[in-house]
Formats: sequence, C-alpha cells, structure tokens
Amino acid sequence: MEVHFSPETESKLTQAAAQSGRAAEDYVRDLVERFLDDDIEFREAVRKGFTSLDRGDFIDEEEMNRRVGRLLRS
Repeated sequence: MEVHFSPETESKLTQAAAQSGRAAEDYVRDLVERFLDDDIEFREAVRKGFTSLDRGDFIDEEEMNRRVGRLLRS
C-alpha cells in the first residue's frame, strides 16, 4: 500500500519522527497501528453501548451527572 501526504503533513511527520529518533516510515506505521487499535476499541465500546440501550440498561441524566461529578472531584 502506498499513501501520499501533502507536503505540510509530510514535513510534520518527518519532524515528529526525527524528534522521536525513528525513521519516518516506522513512525507512521506505529501511528497507524495505534490509531487502528484505538478505533477498533472505540467501535466495540459503542457497539456494547447500543446493545445495552437496546436491552434497556441505561441510567438517567441525574445519575449520570452524579457519577460525572464524583469523577471530576476525585
């Protein structure tokens, strides 16, 4: 597979790779791999969320606000 970037993006990638001490090709390969792993994980979490909603397993807005408030205070 061959991917083409704009000159600006290629410059950013080259600079970031140099700062990380790696070849640009290796740097891009690792970025894409991590992105794909994160994307797969995100899509699975969304699928699970929709499955829960379909079953009627969800919390109301007040409970969500309480939980988020606790998270933000901790």
